[in-house]
Amino acid sequence: MRLVFAGTPEFAARSLDALIAAGYSVTAVLTQPDRPVGRGFKVLPGPVKRAALASHVPVYQPDRLDTPEVRNLLAGFEADVLVVCAYGMLLPAALLSIPRRGAINIHASLLPRWRGAAPIQRAIQSGDAQTGISIMQMDAGLDTGDVLLEQSCPILPMDTARSLHDRLADLGARTIIEALEKLQKGELKPVPQPEEGITYAHKITKAETVLDWSRAAAQLERDVRAFNPAPVSRTFFGGEMVKVWEAEALPQDTGNAGPGTVLSLDEKGITVACGGGGRLLLKMLQRPGGKPMTASEFVKGYPVAPGDRLGA
Repeated sequence: MRLVFAGTPEFAARSLDALIAAGYSVTAVLTQPDRPVGRGFKVLPGPVKRAALASHVPVYQPDRLDTPEVRNLLAGFEADVLVVCAYGMLLPAALLSIPRRGAINIHASLLPRWRGAAPIQRAIQSGDAQTGISIMQMDAGLDTGDVLLEQSCPILPMDTARSLHDRLADLGARTIIEALEKLQKGELKPVPQPEEGITYAHKITKAETVLDWSRAAAQLERDVRAFNPAPVSRTFFGGEMVKVWEAEALPQDTGNAGPGTVLSLDEKGITVACGGGGRLLLKMLQRPGGKPMTASEFVKGYPVAPGDRLGA
């Protein structure tokens, strides 16, 4: 089978590497244009581009996909399948029908739950017990096509977006290989997505990463895990916006302290009162311009005392 692969981040690069290692003929890779990254804002190639170049696969980085030039480019590859994974832009319907067997997508959720941009983070935030990989026949909608193959994956109690991302990336790489093998044998049966249970994983905004201490501790813990390693939860701490990398919900026992009140300090961390009588133990913090450190290290260089208030 002749494939064209479309993707951009590390999640997609693992599937591209798996396809190449499995011997598939990847004739070209489409990926987003290089972007400035890091504090120095250096323009660097993304993970998919680096993986493609390492395997000597031609790379194309159009600014837009809805042009005759891109349609002609894709048609010229004479691909059997367009494999899409976390490309970062919605593919126009005109492109999906160009490959002989259409376009299939590697999506990091069990559809129709968590269609959209941030399925891994939203699954953790919502306290889902499991997620998975859906291989989907793409259509003109946003993750609305028929499901061709699914594999589930448990969400562990202390999973962060990074740890779950890594397991799903590996699962996605294995599942797309299985799907293409079944496709060649005529063993894939498209299953329409049910109308019930549809949820959307909207793109994460920086505003929602600011911890709202009036919320339950269990929800705040899930938020911290969902936003690790990016964009990272944060709270106002003595006039500074401090990042919270790791936290743990504790049993309810705040007395009369208001949400955001520092209750205690010890070697385990900083305990803060939350809404509904809950407590959140802050375990890993980062000051502006500094490095992440344990809470016990943090308090050595930062004045924190019981009764202090966190938040705006």
